[in-house]
Amino acid sequence: MVFALKIFVSATVIAFTSWLAGRKPILAGFIIALPLTSILAILFAYYEHRDMKKIDDFASSILVAVPLSLVFFVPFVLNRWMKLSFMPTFLMALAFLVLAYFFASLVLKIDLTK
Repeated sequence: MVFALKIFVSATVIAFTSWLAGRKPILAGFIIALPLTSILAILFAYYEHRDMKKIDDFASSILVAVPLSLVFFVPFVLNRWMKLSFMPTFLMALAFLVLAYFFASLVLKIDLTK
């Protein structure tokens, strides 16, 4: 039952913001930029495990990962000048993201598989 609730809440947030993006893209962007998934995931993880050490580690990893994840948006900003269609831009964004995390794991000596 709890798992179904997690799915419902998460899906509702995603569905609502994607719907809103068609009507008010700037507002949708601001809403999705909020750490909604982090808030929900931390809340659900604590409720499920009740282990503050794990929650602290989880939150710390989010803090490190957020700046890295911003590289995903770079191709979309650059696309104003590159004029690529959606799929090449999206694939480039995913590649940037993978490269950023790979680079961070090497430079910061982070094991992302833990």
